[in-house]
Amino acid sequence: MKNILITEGRVIDCVQNLNSVMDVFISNGKITKLEPKITNFPPDTIIISAKKMIVSPGFIDMHCHLREPGYTKKETIYTATKAAAKGGFTTVCAMPNTDPAMDNNTTIEFVMEKAKTNGLIRVLPIAAATKKRAGYELTNMNELSNLGVVGFSDDGDPISNPNIMRQALSYSLSTNLPIINHCEVKELSENGVINEGRVSMLLGLAGIPNSSEDAMVARDIFLSETTGGNLHIAHASTSGAMELIAIAKDKGLNVTCEATPHHLTLTDESIFNRAKKIDHENILSKNPYDTNVKVAPPLRSQKDVDALVQGILNDTIDVIATDHAPHTNTDKNCTFEDAASGISNLETALSSVLSLHHSKNVPIPKIIEKLTSSPAKLINRPDLGSLKLNTTADITIFDPNFEWVVNSNSFASKGKNTPLEGEKVKGKVIKTIFGGEIIE
Repeated sequence: MKNILITEGRVIDCVQNLNSVMDVFISNGKITKLEPKITNFPPDTIIISAKKMIVSPGFIDMHCHLREPGYTKKETIYTATKAAAKGGFTTVCAMPNTDPAMDNNTTIEFVMEKAKTNGLIRVLPIAAATKKRAGYELTNMNELSNLGVVGFSDDGDPISNPNIMRQALSYSLSTNLPIINHCEVKELSENGVINEGRVSMLLGLAGIPNSSEDAMVARDIFLSETTGGNLHIAHASTSGAMELIAIAKDKGLNVTCEATPHHLTLTDESIFNRAKKIDHENILSKNPYDTNVKVAPPLRSQKDVDALVQGILNDTIDVIATDHAPHTNTDKNCTFEDAASGISNLETALSSVLSLHHSKNVPIPKIIEKLTSSPAKLINRPDLGSLKLNTTADITIFDPNFEWVVNSNSFASKGKNTPLEGEKVKGKVIKTIFGGEIIE
């Protein structure tokens, strides 16, 4: 294992309150020096100049779909971790909606072993909250937590039964791991494919109202208050959810949430093919909409996006998580109603969230906090998310001003389903170091 010296980078570490130009020295996979200027190092050291770049702890994705086992046409652990490394992530938390579902020791152990042999970075499984993710019977949470899972979720489907959710939250007190819920009242969102509003009416597509999310967020918050359980709201998307979560935090409840890069930066108007605003003259053109923007929950209104950005600034939102959901071309090259939900975004996540800095003055340290130290805390991994001396060298180096054009053909991910195709974006990962090794 080679020694590595990173020079003249702006080191940002929210755990240590660092935000200054420093050198970082890595030896035997560990961070051994962190100083303004390092001059004493072995002659065979690999030197990486990070001048005018940012050096941060490796990003942690708390919500990612690796698709293996079961859906390897969409993605594999190898391709997903390669894509993650390109995007600056050194840890990804794998969601359990695989086939078979990650609801038992055998499947969890398969994913962990596959990650060790085929993965390029750290993979931490999130176990299903209920057996087969069917919502009727809890998994053995204590047993699965002993395997090393970092949370429980039926993501892709909500835990609709309130009594099952109450029991899951009660168990979270003994596992000290979050119950991560996809908040959606199916009876309110039934048959919907896009945010309910002006755009859905213009296109004649069935809408999904904000209330489908807000109602379940409110329910889960009350259940968390009743049980004291550890509740984490996945991919929050509405202004109403922001209000409810802020109130819960003010009351001191054990409630956290995440937002995705796409919900923070895109609105439902992004459905119009390549036009980030409504083009009334061409609305009935041959390809009036882009199925790559179909996600669950749907992209919302500008009001909701503004509320989410404010949620980053005031810490209502704890984590930025990708919800990386790769699909085949066949899954997306169809009608909007038939298209699969999800965006492949591990490789564009940083550029998307940096647009909040470039256009809305969200501080870069705040963005880094939501990608590093905050998710590490929520998954109960204090060994991650920092550049402290003698910790494992998981490091991301990025240029916040580097401009590039998104070309999905260059993605490491099998999923090419991005609404950013052909867009010029700003901010790019230059180097990803995992365990002291240069991965990308």
